[in-house]
This record gives sequence, structure tokens and C-alpha cells, in this order.
Amino acid sequence: MRIVRVLVLVAILPSAAVGGAAAQSPAPACPGTQQRRDVAELLFGRDIGNRLGVSASAWQRFVAHEITPRFPDGLTVTDALGQWRDPDSGRMVREPSKRVEIVLPGKSDDGARLDAIVSAYKRQFHQRSVGLIMQSACVSF
Repeated sequence: MRIVRVLVLVAILPSAAVGGAAAQSPAPACPGTQQRRDVAELLFGRDIGNRLGVSASAWQRFVAHEITPRFPDGLTVTDALGQWRDPDSGRMVREPSKRVEIVLPGKSDDGARLDAIVSAYKRQFHQRSVGLIMQSACVSF
């Protein structure tokens, strides 16, 4: 089973301790008309076993049925080539992948909707993991 493995990193900028208590620095203001938003990057491996298991049409159906209904305001899909070290054999595995970037709307259930997408992909395409990277960014449309 081919999978894309990614470490999810959360960076917290420490600030100087004042009076023995540490305070977190606020994020810098965004320039111009940009607004600070969370951005999710999802990484989907397309191999199942030693073959391409997620065809172009299967991927399009997944986007239409699982991703778009949860984030109808828009997203970006990019073809990618993922690689990861197989923990059992130790060999480097490369596979065609899809990278999906979503500027989150900032709703309380954004995380639950991302989790539902990850779970659906793992279930439908027999994957052990889907990469998820979260970061804050200044955005405008």
C-alpha cells in the first residue's frame, strides 16, 4: 500500500517572558487588502499496492463528492510526485500524488470537515495516511 507521509508542524512563536509568564506574540498584520486566514494543504498518494490505484476519473469523483461539498468556495489541485520511506522494507517509494490547497473559511467545523475528507480518502482508496499541513497566511481574492 503506497502512502504519502508528511509531518504536520505547528509553529508557535515564543515571546519574551514578562514577570515570569510567557506571552504569545500576535501575528503581524497583513498588508493592504489581505486578511489572515488558515490554509490547509492535503497530500494524497495515488498508488494502491504496486500500481496506480486512483485513476483520473476516480480522483475527479472524489473531489466532486468529498472535497467540493465541504469547501464549496474553492480550492486548488496540483499534480505532484510524492516519496516516502517504506517502514517495512526501508526502501524509498515514489508515487504520483495530488496536492490540494484550501483557504479555510474560518468556521468552527473546518477541522472536522478536513478530517472527514482524510477519512473518506483512506477508506475509499485503502490508504494508511493522507498528509495534512496547516499554516496561517495573508490572502486576498
